Amino acid sequence: MLARLEQSAAQLSADDLKRTKHALMVLPKATSLDALGGVPSVEALAAALARRGKKFAELAQAPLATDLPHGTLASWVMLDPSRPVFQRQTILRKGLQALLAEKPGEIAIAVFGPAGVRRRAAELAVYSAWVNGAPLPERKKKPAGALRAIRLHGYASGDAFAGQRAVAEGNFLARELTVLPPNELTPGSYRRRVRELARQKGWRHEEYDVKRLRKMGAGAFVAVAQGSAEADAAIVHLSYRHPRARKSFALVGKGICFDTGGHNLKPARSMQGMYKDMNGSAVALGILAAAAALKLPARLDCWMAIARNDIGPRAYLQSEVVTALNGTTIEIVHTDAEGRMVLADALTLAARAKPDLMVDFATLTGSMHTAVGERYSGVFATSERLARAALLAADGSGERVCVFPQDEDYDEDLESAIADVKQCTMEGAADHILATRFLKRFVGDTPWLHMDLSAAKCKGGLGAVATDINGFGVAWGVEFLKAMLR
Repeated sequence: MLARLEQSAAQLSADDLKRTKHALMVLPKATSLDALGGVPSVEALAAALARRGKKFAELAQAPLATDLPHGTLASWVMLDPSRPVFQRQTILRKGLQALLAEKPGEIAIAVFGPAGVRRRAAELAVYSAWVNGAPLPERKKKPAGALRAIRLHGYASGDAFAGQRAVAEGNFLARELTVLPPNELTPGSYRRRVRELARQKGWRHEEYDVKRLRKMGAGAFVAVAQGSAEADAAIVHLSYRHPRARKSFALVGKGICFDTGGHNLKPARSMQGMYKDMNGSAVALGILAAAAALKLPARLDCWMAIARNDIGPRAYLQSEVVTALNGTTIEIVHTDAEGRMVLADALTLAARAKPDLMVDFATLTGSMHTAVGERYSGVFATSERLARAALLAADGSGERVCVFPQDEDYDEDLESAIADVKQCTMEGAADHILATRFLKRFVGDTPWLHMDLSAAKCKGGLGAVATDINGFGVAWGVEFLKAMLR
């Protein structure tokens, strides 16, 4: 539940500041403190800067928190509009963290400067306050309290920041699902949650369970799912239809609720946290929720490949040959490359609906993490136009991506002597590229973009979001879909 928002177009006054216990003071870029007019308690900021030997301009790089004489904790930040959205989000997030660390029930956000500057500052600040003010699920005796109210001074949005709220809710949904422990988010319980959400939102809902998929010939998905004791895996299909839809988009997500590695069992260090391997499906669901709330004029289909990669008597083995839904035969090389297996059949189903564009999301390869770390995610596109749109969406959303190649000659490494294609290689070199080349066999001629979510988890937070699990991809996805509709 996001915090209640109260807005006032009037600037924050000294009396307003005295009535609040926690205030985020968002300053415009200025040459000096003297250039700031109408900012209350600016003398306290000047004293704090002097005491710490800092220059005023340094507020554009890092926030500064001060206790005001009347007891308010004020966190001061300066937003430079020439800096990328990601950097502005980061400084706002850090400024808010100084306040939220005290677990307040409400905070004030004050924006200053010209009208256009105040508007953009308010959009970024309110979004960050929403995504960071709602605590993620935890199982402690004394759970963290939620931020109940945000009081915004200096700008009032006519739609109460509906766009920011929709993305914040989608982001929180993705993170909320991702952090649930594996005994709470099993494939079966995940499906029930999604079914109930679809009922609440009025989305069309359909499930392809293991029995149905086996009968259809979806051998790639079934190979992974059959290792679980519970036959609760499924490909879940959700649909949102705007009455004036101009284009159709398919969102596909990897939903591995726990990944043991199968018979190629992961060591303990690598298996830690593998309940979060369903993050791609949660991101796709979060984008669907945000896009539907915004009433984007599109037809959206969300395909969630939900399963576990367990080890057991029926788990698939190295050197098996399985047949995917589109008839492609696959030589199994490593049972821990299960993500591309479940996505193969999910992509085939999505492509059969002939969307104008498909986008899939997956925490897919360790090699992408090696390539860019946890501050960027990698993308692969079937055209330069899509690649450029992906980069522009990253700039606009603050969720940064790096475009990677997927040239055809990489296919040589996936040639199999006994099947149409190898699932992967034992060497593992450029596995993020090889995984993409593998997946491309299942999209047909549909325009397609693949995101390998190496930034799904970033220690200490990333951009606007302070939690390690940051919901990367939801804000990017909404920005990307908007661009594709223009």
